[in-house]
Amino acid sequence: MNMKNMILIFAILLISGNAFSQYTNVMITNTGSPNEPAICINPKNTNQVVAGSNLNFYYYSTNSGLNWTKATLTSTYTVWGDPSIIADTAGNFYYGHLTNLNGNFIDRIVVQKSTNGGANWSNGSFTGYFPPKQQDKEWLCVDPRNNNLYMTWTQFDRYGSASPADSSVILFSSSTNAGESWSTAIRINKKAGNCVDEDNTVEGAVPCVGPNGEIYTAWSGPLGIVMDKSTDQGLTWLSEDKFVTTQPGGWDFGIEGIYRANGLPITACDISNGPNRGNIYVNWSDQRNGVTNTDVFFIKSTDGGNTWSTVRKVNDDASSKQQFFTWMTIDQKTGYIYFVYYDRRNYTNTQTDVYMAKSTDGGETFENFKVSATPFTPTSSTFFGDYTNVSAYNGKIRPIWTRLDNTALSLYTAIVDMPTNIETVNTVIPESFKLYENYPNPFNPNTKIKFDIAYSDEGMSKVNLTIYDSNGREVENLVDANLNPGTYEVNWDASDKATGAYYYKLEADGYAEAKMMMLIK
Repeated sequence: MNMKNMILIFAILLISGNAFSQYTNVMITNTGSPNEPAICINPKNTNQVVAGSNLNFYYYSTNSGLNWTKATLTSTYTVWGDPSIIADTAGNFYYGHLTNLNGNFIDRIVVQKSTNGGANWSNGSFTGYFPPKQQDKEWLCVDPRNNNLYMTWTQFDRYGSASPADSSVILFSSSTNAGESWSTAIRINKKAGNCVDEDNTVEGAVPCVGPNGEIYTAWSGPLGIVMDKSTDQGLTWLSEDKFVTTQPGGWDFGIEGIYRANGLPITACDISNGPNRGNIYVNWSDQRNGVTNTDVFFIKSTDGGNTWSTVRKVNDDASSKQQFFTWMTIDQKTGYIYFVYYDRRNYTNTQTDVYMAKSTDGGETFENFKVSATPFTPTSSTFFGDYTNVSAYNGKIRPIWTRLDNTALSLYTAIVDMPTNIETVNTVIPESFKLYENYPNPFNPNTKIKFDIAYSDEGMSKVNLTIYDSNGREVENLVDANLNPGTYEVNWDASDKATGAYYYKLEADGYAEAKMMMLIK
């Protein structure tokens, strides 16, 4: 390629200002009235992503969530909603759900297994069959040390009953053979709830595993948010429910335009090799700041659940607007915490965005950023389910949410990639945006690219740093992230690239600049 053509490509790169100003939104489906979604990235192969939604749908992607295949999940036990999806270290996926076999409404919990990235599923195995009692809102986790599967959920004596004779409890079951069979479910909570499926019902037990195989789970109910813990793979649990925090207004509350809203807690434990390994986190929402100012909250324990920190607010808006339907996950490769939730900070009506938050310091601080491309307006006549969901591994983050357009529900994800190769060089706020010459240049096979991010009215800047070849084709996206003002440095490993000229382009808040570099092998 001659120099004239190279200069032309360089100019084209410079003027293509805001090509990546918004996280890519991907519609997974707009049929079947999907709600209550779950999503999971395969840590063994992050190109494989599996999702599910009510009532009996599953979706799988082989290219990290850019494209999806939809299918209907079937089982001889039936499939009746509340999907929960996890993956083990062998790359197998597990899909937990409720049943309605022969009209016996939610009489057990079934878990089905996929060994081919979610394309096909086994008939499944079940636990929690105690007729006429009813089983609800199961959640799964896996111990990566041995691939044991653990599950917790709510059992109702009689769902919806207001009778004092009927109660709700938290059950636990495990599988030590990759979901082929499950242990007899046992009750782990001490203080029972009622069966009304409101504030005084015990609900929201999401299990997680600690660094040494500890099992933690927290739930909401008449005592607020409490937790339990097992150090022997679920055989025994604490003698008393451990109080975590109050939940003012309870876990069941009203949100304008939403048929039903809850703030059930999500429990997660850092088992990465990062500085916060072993920390336990609980995320929920409540209305302590007013019924028109629901917020997303967070608390943590650094001593195995014995003591808990002060409550922190995750959403960073200064408004009295609604933030609700939160979910939290940990990228166990980095230890970073990610949240997703609905957010109305930008509107005076019920228009709703989807926001995420990120914490890289164990929940001491939170960075908020919008991931939905456009807002939507929910109506209380349309059931959204009870939650959103998010999965993360090695800098790939995939939130999932339901939205409403006119009368049609649809399911969306966003391509949120937070590269793990960014190093903060200086947090002093630069006076202007700047892209530096890479060094070394020429290089083989690694080079470092440094850039300055200036102050933005939004507080954070949407930043993209992309590599192009000499023909203007995108080679690799090094940065696609919301960054605070500061100076950053990124390493590019071009060991699998051919000798030649490459361009790197920085885009942030309307600023764009590109430079050339040479790879010589």
